[in-house]
Amino acid sequence: MLSFSAVLFDLDGTLADTAPDLAFALNTLLQEQGHVALPYEDIRPAASHGSVALLKLGFGISPENENFKTLQQRFIEIYQQNIDRETALFEGMEEVITKLEENKISWGIITNKPAFLTDPLVEKLGLADRAACVVSGDTTAHSKPHPAPMLHACSLINHLPKDCLYIGDAKRDIEAGKNARMKTITARWGYLGKNDKPENWQADAIIDHPSEILQWI
Repeated sequence: MLSFSAVLFDLDGTLADTAPDLAFALNTLLQEQGHVALPYEDIRPAASHGSVALLKLGFGISPENENFKTLQQRFIEIYQQNIDRETALFEGMEEVITKLEENKISWGIITNKPAFLTDPLVEKLGLADRAACVVSGDTTAHSKPHPAPMLHACSLINHLPKDCLYIGDAKRDIEAGKNARMKTITARWGYLGKNDKPENWQADAIIDHPSEILQWI
């Protein structure tokens, strides 16, 4: 067993199940624009990849499209108003966090979600006073897979990267952790798409349930 003094989590698709509320926002926007709502199963794999991926899925447009910014602003507005409609920690994650706290192991969040969405969500989940750090996509000049957010988190919690474990559900999470010289775990319960091949991401482990995290601490 490896020993870690800190465990850091991605937010969407790893720590919290945010996909239902992101799907609600996308489908509300689609219906406002006269489109048919998409099945939740189609939206879930895109939930870790932000508004750009969700709007591409729903409308088939990229940021270069003249309507993109207007649709993005409306999507974010709907999501912001419904940010904790159904979002909750994944099953077993509360027990993991509690065990970390009982064992005096620091834990925190590193996400590409912008701070104006991250901070209220973390507050509503009851984690704001528990997390040792919360690093959002715009906290540093670069977002994952760049190591800057990871190294900033280490500075906030005063731990060396080599003593930290990072857990995420996307390739960029594993790349970011490795770029910062952290150990990494892929969360297979997250928002992996049918074309994702986590076995090729070179994480130190791939796990299927949050409870398996405890085997690493």
